[in-house]
Amino acid sequence: MHTDFDTCVRAVQSKDARFDGWFFTAVLTTRIYCRPSCPVVPPKVENMTFYPSAAAAQQAGFRACKRCRPDASPGSPQWNERADLVARAMRLIADGVMDRAGVPGLAARLGYSERQIERQLRAELGAGPLALARAQRAQTARLLIETTTMPMGEVAFAAGFASIRTFNETVREVFALSPGELRARVAKGRPAATTGMITLRLPFRRPLTPDNLFGHLAATAVPGVEEWHDGAYRRTLRLPHGTGIVALRPRPDHIGCQLWLADWRDLAQAISRCRRMLDLDADPSAVDALLSQDPLLAPLVAKAPGRRVPRVADGPEFAVRAVLGQQISTAAARTHAGRLVTAYGEPVTDPAGGLTHLFPSAEALADHDPAELAMPQSRKATLAGLVRALVDGELDLDVGSDWRRTRARLAELPGFGPWTVETIAMRALGDPDAFLPTDLGIRYAARALGLPTTPAALLRHAAAWQPWRSYATQYLWATGDHPVNVLPPSGPTARPAATSPSKKGASR
Repeated sequence: MHTDFDTCVRAVQSKDARFDGWFFTAVLTTRIYCRPSCPVVPPKVENMTFYPSAAAAQQAGFRACKRCRPDASPGSPQWNERADLVARAMRLIADGVMDRAGVPGLAARLGYSERQIERQLRAELGAGPLALARAQRAQTARLLIETTTMPMGEVAFAAGFASIRTFNETVREVFALSPGELRARVAKGRPAATTGMITLRLPFRRPLTPDNLFGHLAATAVPGVEEWHDGAYRRTLRLPHGTGIVALRPRPDHIGCQLWLADWRDLAQAISRCRRMLDLDADPSAVDALLSQDPLLAPLVAKAPGRRVPRVADGPEFAVRAVLGQQISTAAARTHAGRLVTAYGEPVTDPAGGLTHLFPSAEALADHDPAELAMPQSRKATLAGLVRALVDGELDLDVGSDWRRTRARLAELPGFGPWTVETIAMRALGDPDAFLPTDLGIRYAARALGLPTTPAALLRHAAAWQPWRSYATQYLWATGDHPVNVLPPSGPTARPAATSPSKKGASR
């Protein structure tokens, strides 16, 4: 989009926040780059130039605006909408692969040469993987500098820098302030962060309807791993360097986020996974505009615009839970998952109480005894096949996975029908165009709205909703009387509600 000069100029002059993250405005006279919605007086048109990423602007010698903080703008929705090499690379970079394994590790995960990855990222984003990772480190460093009292040396290594010298140089170059000056800008008297805890505001593009988003996560919460408590969705996180616990609370203009981390090096990855879980980088204007063209969907969109797809923090975890939930109620699925957690999950300490375990890893589940689960033999075999494929590396459900290849591999596993495959594609892989025409809730909604009710006919009608059929699914589900559609109460003792028994496909 940054190549469409006139469109970018209009977005900047109107301070249109919808375009934050799509491109960045660099001012030739001040050598500062901003987000489109920057509150300062827009520069003269002849002094504007545009970049597709913060890393590209930094690489061209521009420093971040202190008013609008462009490095903290919502991410480009392209990386969650697309499944090509560049999008997969960006998801992996956001998940910290560059910090842990460098360019060779990124190339190995993607299955392409380092040279090809470098060339494609530079062609589309104006910066290579090293510059993109450097921009992310700078953002992480700023968060730690401004919200904690950690010594600067610890901040440097926690943010992923190899040396304190590189940390100092990068912070000065990106923010035009030394690390000490950056910390001094924080309001005096602000309470220091609790050890291991950080409080953040996660931005999103408006509108956002939180009901189905948080309702879904709360209604399907696995005991010990997730809970809804005091107006927040809380869950444990398995991160590269240790464990974490997050509390996410919906606010009118942001998502309140509290993170407890065993290792600060996991901060960027934890934020990335929280944003992905809540689908915060989506472009609701584009989604709702297309879905509103269908006269049967338009009233649903107008009633509650900006619905997001509730995604997950861990792909393998969700795949296991999807198998456990086949042909049973949500409450029964939570019971089965809770038993696995108690038997095979890794214990954690929750400073706020309530959470007890990480969800079991595939390696831990490889040792489980199928007899412990009160399920049909066929579903036990399905679970065993899934765990085996995950442990052997035959199935990739992480953020950088190839959606088409993963779908095909899932379909080859015993017991994986279209409903299970599409559910995993929607919530674990993040495919915005997954669709479940056989889902019972979808069929009820179709009948009530006058849509075709047979799976084949509904699938043909839904072709007009591409590439946003995952979002259409949320609007259709929202027509039903189900706890996943309701924002839970905010009282301190609130817990996920049980649901009534349902057939296959009604459990979400």
